[in-house]
Amino acid sequence: MTDPSANPLGLDGFEFIEFAAPERGLLEPVFAAMGFTRVARHRSKDVQLWRQGGINLIANYEPRSPAAYFAAEHGPSACGMGWRVRDAAHAYAEAVARGAEPVEVATGPMELRLPAIRGIGGSLIYLIDRYDEQLSIYDIDFIYEPGVERHPVGAGLQLIDHLTHNVYGGRMAHWAAFYERIANFREIRYFDIKGEYTGLTSRAMTAPDGKIRIPLNEEGAGGNGQIAEYLRAYNGEGIQHIAFACDDLYAVWDRLNALGTPFVPAPPATYYELLAERLPGHGEPVEALRSRGLLLDGSTEAGDPRLLLQIFSQPRIGPVFFEFIQRKKDEGFGEGNFTALFKSMELDQIRRGTLTVEG
Repeated sequence: MTDPSANPLGLDGFEFIEFAAPERGLLEPVFAAMGFTRVARHRSKDVQLWRQGGINLIANYEPRSPAAYFAAEHGPSACGMGWRVRDAAHAYAEAVARGAEPVEVATGPMELRLPAIRGIGGSLIYLIDRYDEQLSIYDIDFIYEPGVERHPVGAGLQLIDHLTHNVYGGRMAHWAAFYERIANFREIRYFDIKGEYTGLTSRAMTAPDGKIRIPLNEEGAGGNGQIAEYLRAYNGEGIQHIAFACDDLYAVWDRLNALGTPFVPAPPATYYELLAERLPGHGEPVEALRSRGLLLDGSTEAGDPRLLLQIFSQPRIGPVFFEFIQRKKDEGFGEGNFTALFKSMELDQIRRGTLTVEG
């Protein structure tokens, strides 16, 4: 029997990511450009369910709701996430006993009460025990759009792989301890990335179920890089990006590109020229990678390639952006690509005038 203390909340992956914006129409085009379909609307609130594969995105425009207050402070933003749990009442009581701040979320007649605790930047973490084959929260609280496929394939994105937090300097330990204390997360990666002018430190945390992964990013020395820019634009700490996984990133990129999702600038040509040296025998079609600007990371030791393909969108919801990945046995976060990507983002900051270089 599994020791319940190893997974005290009974976590079982992400159920949804919730987004907010000060006005309607800011979120919908972003979701559509990634291949999501609006499949349902809430019975009594101004809330929409967008879906593809096993990914649920919530667009919350309900006035005088936690999402509305969050958007008033942060602008268009990711204001919450849903964690799947075996028993929501037990998980809520356990989280509060471990020091989480309880949050009361108003419900209407005949609607489910979704227990929640306070998360990064004042966002909410909902605890959801109705999902998969059982009667889900959407079957109860939402009305499905007529004639719309309830589980569309979309662009081929399949699940939420991880999401990343940006935190103020000196606060990484606080948020790592929060996840450790509340839900028994553990650190699986630590990296210190240095660009030409700025840097960042990252600690990747994972839940006991291995499905909820949350890297924490903190600004490095210098204090005027991309993390600091995010914190200014977002008016505080929060979810910086969300990563979606697929099983064919080449095809997914082609579909996303056709739908109008803008990607970050491709790395310099030398990046692809050096792939054979960095990852000998990787086996990926280099020209197909280069023509799409896809990044490749992992290892090829002992003739056993363990690879991660990834690419990032430009900021899409305020400063929040998206990552699209394909895992081929590699469970990292593209650490080998971080320096190259970080330097390209620095160049973008310099072009936009948000990073000034002396000399």
